[in-house]
Amino acid sequence: MERTRECLSELAFLLETAGGVSVKTVIQNLERPDSRTYIGSGKLEEVVEYKNALEADIIVFDDELSPAQLRNLEKAFNCRILDRTTLILDIFAKRARTSIAKTQVELAQLQYMLPRLTRMWTHLERQRGGIGMRGPGESQIETDRRLITEKITLLKQRLKDVDKQKIQQRKNRESLVRVALVGYTNVGKSTLMNLLSKSDVFAENKLFATLDTTVRKVVIGNLPFLLTDTVGFIRKLPHGLVESFKSTLDEVREADLLLHVVDISHPDHEQQIDSVNRTLQEIGAADKPTILVFNKIDAYTYVKKDDDDLSPMTKENMTLEMLQNSWMSKINDMSTVFISAASRANIDTLRDMLYEHVKRIHAIRYPYNNFLY
Repeated sequence: MERTRECLSELAFLLETAGGVSVKTVIQNLERPDSRTYIGSGKLEEVVEYKNALEADIIVFDDELSPAQLRNLEKAFNCRILDRTTLILDIFAKRARTSIAKTQVELAQLQYMLPRLTRMWTHLERQRGGIGMRGPGESQIETDRRLITEKITLLKQRLKDVDKQKIQQRKNRESLVRVALVGYTNVGKSTLMNLLSKSDVFAENKLFATLDTTVRKVVIGNLPFLLTDTVGFIRKLPHGLVESFKSTLDEVREADLLLHVVDISHPDHEQQIDSVNRTLQEIGAADKPTILVFNKIDAYTYVKKDDDDLSPMTKENMTLEMLQNSWMSKINDMSTVFISAASRANIDTLRDMLYEHVKRIHAIRYPYNNFLY
């Protein structure tokens, strides 16, 4: 149940990022979602009452809904229904700044929209009863489907051209070791990027503040390397977005070293690590050398147990030092460091660790240049 509440809290944050306000949260335990309406009939009536009482104009579900479920829920609630995928796509569309990012998001939106075109024409039935309108309605749907399919083909070709340009750009940068920042959304990657590269990448306490890939040259000691800031990951990241952002994620796939940034102050940070690792597995970057960077130690809090409390200790009862020791012993084959990008705590430790990793990679790749060290 606690995991469910964390997911819904994240959904509320997604809604806030998109410009909405969450006024009520409803949970239902089912063995499997209802194929018609996702939730049971009793819970459906309960949500209708909440919706009317609170005068809500949007209802959001923390899962991807089928076209039939969307259509039936819109009829039942008589308001706009969003699922998690639609909400994330909307945020991406709002955050996209460059033409490449806008193309990537538009492609994902159209691919998601294509099988759901039918529900867009239900207003014909409400207005005129549907009899005699089925032919023109279906004809319009087929026209829209053809236009969207053609646009998808065009956007895919455009992104293929972008891929070719990106490949050439990466070839031009092959003389330097490449380091990529990865992590869950809103863990402080862009803030860390600004700190390490002395640049001014946009950073904000909102989900998906950064969509566009940013590459900066960084020099630590006498050793230069390229540092890349990438789009943040999230649980249940729509597959269409992973596909559309291929050229962006190629920067991760082709990196020599990953900095996996984690928000240590977040109560669900272990699940966030798992979500990022699954996405890295999906894009073929799970086996990269990685430094696990636990950020925001300045915001970490714990609940001290009473001396007479004999219940098992949880991570909420662990001090930062105890948490550090537990992670250090848990991951033997991966470097870990605990920092605060905001207060610059332990940044020198991270810099030293980065220097040693990059030097090792550089020495293996360019042994004739070892005199640099």
